[in-house]
Parts: sequence; C-alpha cells; structure tokens
Amino acid sequence: MAPRASMVLRDPPHLKHAPCYRYKRFLRPFFVQAGGQTPEVMAVVRNPIDWLGSWYRYRTRPDLIGHENSTAGVSFDDFVLEYCKGTPAPFANVGSQNKFLRINDGEIGADHLFQYEQWDKVIGYLAARLEMTITLKQKNVSPVMDLTLSPEVEAKLREKRAAEFEVWELGRR
Repeated sequence: MAPRASMVLRDPPHLKHAPCYRYKRFLRPFFVQAGGQTPEVMAVVRNPIDWLGSWYRYRTRPDLIGHENSTAGVSFDDFVLEYCKGTPAPFANVGSQNKFLRINDGEIGADHLFQYEQWDKVIGYLAARLEMTITLKQKNVSPVMDLTLSPEVEAKLREKRAAEFEVWELGRR
C-alpha cells in the first residue's frame, strides 16, 4: 500500500511497530495537527496459537542459532509454556497482541479490528475505503512446521493468557 500512502513509517522500529497507546499519545496528535482530522485506525489480530507459532518459526532461523532469542532445539510446547510465565526467557518474550491493541483505559485502540484469518474481510474493507482492487503477495513466510500443542499446554495458554484470546475474538465480524 506504500505507493498510495501519503506517509510510510519504515524506521525506527518503535514507530513502525507502534502499539495503540503509543499511537494515541504521539502519532495521532501529529496527524490531527497536520491534517485536521483524527485518522481511523485499522488493526489485524491473529489467533494467539497461530501468532505464537509464527514467532516460534521465525526464531528458528539459522542466523539466530546461538542467540538468546533462538528457538532452535526448543519444542513448540516448551516455547508456549515459557511464554505463559510472568517474565519469559528472551526466546519467548514476544509481547502481547492484547497489550499492543489496548489504550490506557483498556479500550481497543483500533476503530476497525479484523481477525488475521479473515483476509477476505480485511481486503474487502481496504478495497472499499481506497476505491481500488487490492492483490496481496505473501512475504516474510516462516518455514512450515508442525505446531500442534499438547492439550495440557493449550489449556494452560488459554488460562494464563485469556486476554489474548478475548482480543482475538473481538476481531470476529
């Protein structure tokens, strides 16, 4: 979408990947002052198990072997169990979609929230808003792996990180 955008935030990463609370505090006032209107915010939230699977696969890449963030030699169950801890080890410290989307008062900071698994709705929304046909190409795809959680680990994840599943459910339309 960059060729059609008036502005693209590519760097630094803390702006490019700004959570909603940071957007509300720093970026929204800038956009309002520059354009006179409060921009609408759209976000896509992923099923927490698939989201964790993506992080897990991403961190298995060869250039991370030997780094504290590497998941090489760690099972997906062990990765998720570590993520469930209050202070996870660096390899499982991947943040929170729930915290990313919440603003200070606990509200969702996006005006439009979509589930990642429903790309047809995301594309339909963008195509209607931008009055154009949108065709997306897959990029940055992590290697395919079996990411089946044991029932016990999935139950623990759902208990310890229930807010992650709640925010994902909010994206269902």
